[in-house]
Amino acid sequence: MLKQYRPQTAGQRHLILTAHEGLTRPEKGKRATAKPEKSLLQRKMRTNGRNHHGHITCRHKGGGHKRFYRLIDFKRDKEKISAQVGSIEYDPNRSAYIALLNYADGEKRYIIAAQGLKAGATVVTDDEGAFNVGCCMRMKYMPLGSVIHNIEIYPGRGAQLVRSAGLSAQLMARSDGYVTLKMPSGEVRMVNETCRATFGAVSNPEHNLREEGKAGRSRWKGIRPTVRGTAMNPVDHPHGGGEGKHNGYLPQTPWAMYTKGFRTRCKRKSNKMIVKDRRK
Repeated sequence: MLKQYRPQTAGQRHLILTAHEGLTRPEKGKRATAKPEKSLLQRKMRTNGRNHHGHITCRHKGGGHKRFYRLIDFKRDKEKISAQVGSIEYDPNRSAYIALLNYADGEKRYIIAAQGLKAGATVVTDDEGAFNVGCCMRMKYMPLGSVIHNIEIYPGRGAQLVRSAGLSAQLMARSDGYVTLKMPSGEVRMVNETCRATFGAVSNPEHNLREEGKAGRSRWKGIRPTVRGTAMNPVDHPHGGGEGKHNGYLPQTPWAMYTKGFRTRCKRKSNKMIVKDRRK
């Protein structure tokens, strides 16, 4: 559910935020949401789009509010030990919500929360009949047609695919040690059937409907301003210069790389696992 604000200030006039109704709220106290688990927090040092040389490799990053990193269990390798969902929490480092699992042996772990997963629910990593939302198993044993997320590419390495808010993939077929998945982008690809995945779609599906309302809110998130190429000088951008506004150029990056229709995928990468390209 989205929350639209009554414009008491100019920054609230176009502000639309997620209401976060699915988050766990404490019964007592003034805190809006549950406190994060201290044992699963880690200091997060900002690199602001720079590589190990200190050179900017991703522009328009810098500043932003301080954050703690939540250690997320992407491997889900604690097999046949049931866990109860303690709380659904907000994570400032990702678009999806996270769920705190309290395992029967006393261990606590964070996972990416699935849509419909609530505090008090029970999840488990097991290859034998645990088909509930939030449960994890190898795709070899999943029913065809299952809606899944948090998908591994290599067995045991941890989930790398379909982790953003609202996304889900579908298990379409299984043969010769591989499963065929339809990805959120429309791409159809094959993945090893011994890789794990989680049932359900990722939580917070309305994340992409947010309207930040003002530039300052983007700065809080660590996003710096983006200047249009047409507003620059010729020395700074291929779109720069000219008398007035003109549009006689092919869309390019500041380094003259074409940005529409030009393939940038590395030619050394293999395409043998891609059954159908997302553009077709």
